[in-house]
Amino acid sequence: MRSPESHMTSYSEQAAALKELQRIPGVGPSIAQDLYDQGYRKVEDLKRADPDAMYERQEQLQRCHVDRCWLYVARCAVYFAKTVDPEPDKLKWWNWKD
Repeated sequence: MRSPESHMTSYSEQAAALKELQRIPGVGPSIAQDLYDQGYRKVEDLKRADPDAMYERQEQLQRCHVDRCWLYVARCAVYFAKTVDPEPDKLKWWNWKD
């Protein structure tokens, strides 16, 4: 059985990860939770991620169709993670549509 301290540590670690992921433009609490559920903990974790694979995984996790806007946010998130000096227009998720 886990001690109360370990529960608090995991809760605070999750809260810190969610806050970190919300630094990404266009990522609010809901998508931050989705990214966390996929195993991402830091913006840096997204540097080598594949947005299309992330989108497919999200559909598997939710067990239903996920709006394609989720994919556009994932594309923006990966760009943000791997780009040192990102272009302002590319930090708007709606600019990542097909």
